[in-house]
Amino acid sequence: MEAVRAELPGFLDGIEAWRGSWVEEKGRAVAVHTRRAADPVTAFESLRVPLAELAARHGLIVEPGRLVLELRPPGIDKGVALTEHVRETGASCVLYAGDDLGDVAAYAAVEKLRTEGVPGLLVCSGSEVPALADRADLVVEGPSGVVRLLTALASIAGGA
Repeated sequence: MEAVRAELPGFLDGIEAWRGSWVEEKGRAVAVHTRRAADPVTAFESLRVPLAELAARHGLIVEPGRLVLELRPPGIDKGVALTEHVRETGASCVLYAGDDLGDVAAYAAVEKLRTEGVPGLLVCSGSEVPALADRADLVVEGPSGVVRLLTALASIAGGA
């Protein structure tokens, strides 16, 4: 990951379609978002192969999402991260809100945790990703819906 982080800025500067996109640091991964590019779909498609080649040179994989390409080590995904976090913190329950294909692995992790006795709530932020919306316990209207849900839960917990 460190080698990719070091190479990525210059690498992206050499790809014209990159303009308007941005890089998100995700700890164990790095994501290139094209949503803000002048032509987000063209930028996404133009970056797909070069980023896959960059990732492969460094033993990484590319996980595509909605106008985002995430470079990460194989075997590490949101499901693995979520499970590790629950185990490390000793969390007695989990709420996971997702809005992209990369969240499918986390949904599977919550479903597995449920079979182990850890209560979990799956929330889909928007209904644009059927793979999530169909599995969710609750679908809310985008990020603002997640905020309203968390605010309501906090007020209930505060009054208990």
